[in-house]
Amino acid sequence: MSDEENKEPAELTEEEQAAAFEKVAFEEFEEGTGSMDDDIPPSPEQLETEITAIHDVPVHVSAVLGSSSMQVSQLLKLSRGAVIELDRKVGEAIDIFVNNRLVARGEVVVVDDHLGITMTEIIKSEHVA
Repeated sequence: MSDEENKEPAELTEEEQAAAFEKVAFEEFEEGTGSMDDDIPPSPEQLETEITAIHDVPVHVSAVLGSSSMQVSQLLKLSRGAVIELDRKVGEAIDIFVNNRLVARGEVVVVDDHLGITMTEIIKSEHVA
């Protein structure tokens, strides 16, 4: 090693420090140990390729219209056609759960004699496991 390479960083001029930095950065990039694109987010095409790996993972989706509390004796008295009053009002948003985690709110719609849900609000979770 030459005397210039053995100098302490404080002894190097600004030009020598800049040249040394460029040399190290370029060598790391050439060797594949570093990347100039580390701070660039992935493109939509890259994200789609990565997410296709989880497309076949089953999840449980449920929509909760409302809830009600009652005693067991009241529950046993229910018969076909009984009406249970829920804690939601007509037109109020329903909760949509994925794997027992609230992810959205929506409205009930009818689609070809089937009930469906239109999502009206996505719930952003602060906790990501």
